[in-house]
Amino acid sequence: MKVLVTGADGFVGRELVSRLEAAGHDVAGAVRPGNAAGTWRDDARRRGVTVLDLELEDPASVARVAEWPADAVVHLAAVASSREARQDPGLAWTVNAAGTARILEGLAAARERSGRDTRVLVVSSGEVYGDGPHRPRVESDPVAPQSPYAASKAAAELAAHEVARRTGLAVIVARAFQHTGPGQSEAYVVPALARRLAEARRNGRRQIPAGNLDPVRDITDVRDVVSAYVALLEGAPAGTYNVSRGEGFALRDILARLAAILGVEAEPVTDPALARRSDIPHLVGDPARLRAATGWSPAYSIERTLRDVVDAQAD
Repeated sequence: MKVLVTGADGFVGRELVSRLEAAGHDVAGAVRPGNAAGTWRDDARRRGVTVLDLELEDPASVARVAEWPADAVVHLAAVASSREARQDPGLAWTVNAAGTARILEGLAAARERSGRDTRVLVVSSGEVYGDGPHRPRVESDPVAPQSPYAASKAAAELAAHEVARRTGLAVIVARAFQHTGPGQSEAYVVPALARRLAEARRNGRRQIPAGNLDPVRDITDVRDVVSAYVALLEGAPAGTYNVSRGEGFALRDILARLAAILGVEAEPVTDPALARRSDIPHLVGDPARLRAATGWSPAYSIERTLRDVVDAQAD
């Protein structure tokens, strides 16, 4: 199968490209031009990955990428964090919502010209549900985003489904809940807490700065998330699917588990700079629809994932 992955040099994209290569697929990775992706580009090309320049704000760039003869597309490219989206909400909407509309429109046009029956997986976020009942969310629950990031992702879903209805393009939306794993940026909560705890142990400190640790989150290993994306591509009906563990963990509990792995005792001290007014108190996804369609279930325990995050930072 020929698979195009946008945002291929990102945290999830790198793992997905490697998984697809290992399975024998012909892979193209679309990434933003510039030096930031230079190392990934060189390594990917050596492995036989086709590397394409993609600027989602440029319709001509999107149209060129859409012409690559893909049997399946995974659209990961995005402003990918709530913090980054809050810094420039307009950019988040341009990249996440308008960018998704552009790439889906380009893929639909290419499908019509070539006759290829291309399947498209659009990666969204569990954050589109917003605040709600303290139970696992199901795909039929109302969408009520309460951050620029979540709103732009909800708009991307609308754009994708509209193109699918109008053109017949086969579109799958994956609402990915929080995920982590070795190699994730410390801009995200799990690796950030692990780094602060490691520094506290090294410096003999008994306190670490933290944001709000009360929210409950459904945290899945990135390797399991990638397995879910591949399973959806390989045969799930078009539609929307939660990608989640189905189990909630308070961030305070995640901190305690990381501290135990590192063998350190450290008290979290609230840092206002790390707190968010829009934190959703409880966000857990029900993966039953995904499981029924694909047979997927997570292979990595939360303990294994957290230990691998810690070990990767120590390397």
